[in-house]
Amino acid sequence: MGSAVPSPFTILARYEQLALVHAFDSAKNRQSIALWRGIAYRAGHANFVSDLEEINELLFVPVHAPVAGAFSWLLGVTQVRRKLLPVVDLGSFLFGEQTVFSKRNRLLLVPQGGGEVALLVNEVFGQRTVETAQHSQIIAEDDPQMSRFVQGRIRLEEESFTVLSMKQLTNAAAFRQAGPMEESSTDASLLGFM
Repeated sequence: MGSAVPSPFTILARYEQLALVHAFDSAKNRQSIALWRGIAYRAGHANFVSDLEEINELLFVPVHAPVAGAFSWLLGVTQVRRKLLPVVDLGSFLFGEQTVFSKRNRLLLVPQGGGEVALLVNEVFGQRTVETAQHSQIIAEDDPQMSRFVQGRIRLEEESFTVLSMKQLTNAAAFRQAGPMEESSTDASLLGFM
């Protein structure tokens, strides 16, 4: 006689066993591949991506109050959960191009010193994930004005993105100086020394 036909329960048990082995192998392979995660966005005429660890939050653009005497790229201050934050037009700061307000605009909240700063961008494309090996194949930035904030350029999904370091940006002296330097009003003639 022929071999016995397995019961439906036996077939299902075998499928379960194969699925568990496959799931374990897939998880093991995913863990062995190091991944870099970033947020992709547009500011001015350029596409950027920044490390996910350097961006605390994404927000719709709230109302902000202007700051007198500030450079045009410092749009003002806004209140986010009882914290007063400066709002910087990233495209204006980097390229001198004022961002046109639209429904696609977003604020990227990034750490700066002991607080945060809100960066206005034209739009956010979402999260991008690449293997760390691909991220390390960054092409050097050739624009000397941008190179102090940028780690280079990378290709993601057939598009080129500039890898912008939020830490380098927020630590730059030009970024921290939001208005023209005024001469001190405490010169010697005002103090009566002359």
